[in-house]
Amino acid sequence: MYTHEDLARLQAQSLKMQSWIRQQTFSPESTKTLRRFSSWEVSELIFRINQSTFRGRLAADPALPGGEVEADGRQRWFSLDEINELRRRMKINRKSLMPPRPAGKRAFRAAVANFKGGAGKSTVALHLAHAAALDGYRVLVVDFDPQATLSHSMGLNDVAEDFTVWGIMARDLIRETDRMNSAVVGAATGTALPHRKLPASIRDLGLGDLRHHDFIKTTAWSTIDIIPSCANAAFVEFASAQYRHLNPEWSFFAAVSRYLDGLADDDYDLILFDCPPAIGYQSMNAVFAADMLYIPSGPGYWEYDSTTSFIGQLAEALEDLSEGFDGTFPAGKIALPKAFTDIRFLMTRYEPGNDLHRAMFQAFRKVFGDHVAEHPIEMTRAVEQSGRFLSSVYEIDYRVMTRETWRRARASFDRAYDEFKASAIAAWDKI
Repeated sequence: MYTHEDLARLQAQSLKMQSWIRQQTFSPESTKTLRRFSSWEVSELIFRINQSTFRGRLAADPALPGGEVEADGRQRWFSLDEINELRRRMKINRKSLMPPRPAGKRAFRAAVANFKGGAGKSTVALHLAHAAALDGYRVLVVDFDPQATLSHSMGLNDVAEDFTVWGIMARDLIRETDRMNSAVVGAATGTALPHRKLPASIRDLGLGDLRHHDFIKTTAWSTIDIIPSCANAAFVEFASAQYRHLNPEWSFFAAVSRYLDGLADDDYDLILFDCPPAIGYQSMNAVFAADMLYIPSGPGYWEYDSTTSFIGQLAEALEDLSEGFDGTFPAGKIALPKAFTDIRFLMTRYEPGNDLHRAMFQAFRKVFGDHVAEHPIEMTRAVEQSGRFLSSVYEIDYRVMTRETWRRARASFDRAYDEFKASAIAAWDKI
């Protein structure tokens, strides 16, 4: 017979292995660092200009960041901060290298969601974040998944549950309850409203006093921040049910949306959500706060079946949330019924030479039409290594494998990012 003590013992054994893997993957201090990028990558893959043009601009202006030169003098390597400095100061054919961003708009929010495990949600969110950062955007990623795969891939491992989405929701419960209690009478009827009391066990946590940026952690990427997750945050589903009982009028699904509304419009350009493989309190917060819904799916029939179930159950859940509200409840800048600027499906783990994969891709296109991304994420050896080493293809140095293998994997994610970016830019003005 096995009890919780046996489970704890197995976890302790696994944590030792995790520590060893992190040391092999990141550094002896278990701290993830970001590599430099070669002048070939910077010119052709990031700025998308000719190498000779790039070298000529560097030679013509010695004040521009020059990167670090290899011992043989053949290649320069640039940090992300140097790349962004070059982007700000260089123009090609009188055109800025800065990425497009609608003036006067807050950050664009996209939720990567599907309740099918293994659909590639964390992989897609990680690569979109890294691609956007290399494109010059400032990115905030929010890890809603207690499995914390995205957080671990970003190099965060020792995270306290107070500083996860659970902390944001508990803080929101306290603040929303206080706001309701301060309204002594109903606005329309003038009748007294019930006083809602939260137990000391919740108020004494001190979450109500946390500042906005207490939840945000930096990463190895200087232009990517994260609100991380951790395994202990799994109890948020149980806690949230209790919280709703304590204050039935608390609009729990708008907690993260209200939190994000508290950020300055120009703090970030893009906010990405990595959702758990379930429809629950955390995932509903993610989809409610999102402007665009991005749904990854594998190329098999069961993935198609699960994706169909997901959008159906999500539709029912969002319909249920709309009941009883007139659009004036305090959900920040997002109203009910919930509306997305765009909904996109992205096929992952795709093998172009596989007849079944091609057939399923065509089936997705036939059913969902233009909502399906034109370029699936292809399964390559570099993509497999990406998952093994908790890194994106963008983080892997192309010299550890053949350049063509690495280039093919990067090209697949580049195409997916370009489609994502085009959808986001088109939808940004709608928010």
